[in-house]
Amino acid sequence: MKETDYFVSNEEVEKYQQRGYNADMLPKTKERRNMKAKNYFTLWMGSVHNIPNYTAVGGFLFLGLSPINVIFALILSAIVVSAFMVFNGVAGSKYGIPFAMHLRSTYGDLGAKLPGFLRGCVAAIAWFGLQNYTGSLALLILIGKIWPGFLTLGGDFSFFGLSLPGLIAFTLFWGVNLLIGIGGGGALNKFTAILNPLIYVVFGGMAIWAIKVGGGISNILAFIPSGDNVQHNAPLFVYLMIITSVLAVWAAPGASVSDFTQNATSTRAQAIGQTASFLVGYIIFAFSSVAILIGGSIHYGVQEWNVLEIVEKWDSLPAICVAMLVFLLTTISTNATGNIIPAAYQLSALFPKTINYKKGVIIASVISYLIMPWKLMENANSIFAFLNIIGAVLGPVAGVMLAHFYLVKKQKIDLDALYMDMKADNSKNPYKGINKEAYLATIIALLVSISGQFIPALQMISNLSWLVGFGLAVLIYWLLTHFKSEKTQ
Repeated sequence: MKETDYFVSNEEVEKYQQRGYNADMLPKTKERRNMKAKNYFTLWMGSVHNIPNYTAVGGFLFLGLSPINVIFALILSAIVVSAFMVFNGVAGSKYGIPFAMHLRSTYGDLGAKLPGFLRGCVAAIAWFGLQNYTGSLALLILIGKIWPGFLTLGGDFSFFGLSLPGLIAFTLFWGVNLLIGIGGGGALNKFTAILNPLIYVVFGGMAIWAIKVGGGISNILAFIPSGDNVQHNAPLFVYLMIITSVLAVWAAPGASVSDFTQNATSTRAQAIGQTASFLVGYIIFAFSSVAILIGGSIHYGVQEWNVLEIVEKWDSLPAICVAMLVFLLTTISTNATGNIIPAAYQLSALFPKTINYKKGVIIASVISYLIMPWKLMENANSIFAFLNIIGAVLGPVAGVMLAHFYLVKKQKIDLDALYMDMKADNSKNPYKGINKEAYLATIIALLVSISGQFIPALQMISNLSWLVGFGLAVLIYWLLTHFKSEKTQ
């Protein structure tokens, strides 16, 4: 990747600060951009191993592909995701700007509010709730193993389908995530030092156990799921479905990846680091997830799509405690980085006079509780529907951002114009107001990609929501800007 990075001077930063921009919004100087390739290599590897990802793989095994093909599809998905993260992160690594300013450079200062809301509020809050619920399942198993009587509390009590023990576990885990969110990045960093090595020790051990009890790797790879949930789709279509689902998992952090790449020492550093992070992380995850789910299913004689159900059947209490603890820590880390922190900042950006970061964390957390995220995990189809909706919402935003940066602006951003003086006359500023073409492309692509959720005949579009929304947004935005430039000539 050609090095054309631009490093702002301290004088430029001071000028932008005097225009009213806070420290989080300012471009990073060379001295403050200290993330190297090795830092990006470890950035995402731990986040791959979260409970919804394992649940999704359980669903992939019932789509009609052999286990080895599911592994290959996951690795191919990692290549696609890494390309998306790297290329959408160039704006951040080239100019040192955060996601909020990257978004403004695409949609305009007023226009950035809607896509920012879709990423920072809709997707982030929904994911935050789902991650809280999946984490609470691990906590519920952990408490139940230590205190069996806990699982019988409340009798037939039900809170919209959630038992009293489940409600208590969800509320406790939700509260911990709320506190981590309020603590921000400083609190989060305390987890990462011990989390990544623990993840690979635990999941590596789980994979070895699964291969042993499953009768060997050849037995696992020869496994054929059975039952009414098994589908028989064309292999190419299933590959595309898996790629779309994995992209949907990373759609939110991928859209706002400039928040991470703004700290890169160079574009080359973030490109090498992120690519290696996803490839290595997903190669390990693809093999271990398939081995654990199938090996556990063979061993216990019950096809399991939820990895927690397998761990719960173990005989060793210490092993269960360690595995569940790692699941809990992974969920907290992923939840803070990709969900609650972006949601809080976006709420603060939308309502700067009334909502600060901490208030944003509280508001986002309360909303995530009220949407009852446990409904999203009732079965394997529920998680697919959730991923498809997230993909439909964020695919078009990503498509417009990339089309604008690469096809229309040729990777050029005018920082002085972007960090406009709000008190000056900005009527001729290219970043002022709303980029109508970007809005139109986003809305059309979003409506098309989400249509399969409401029109059965268009279900295929819904199954490929991120790819459809992304591709359609790129095409529509390029055509609109092309025709506009011809008219002005």
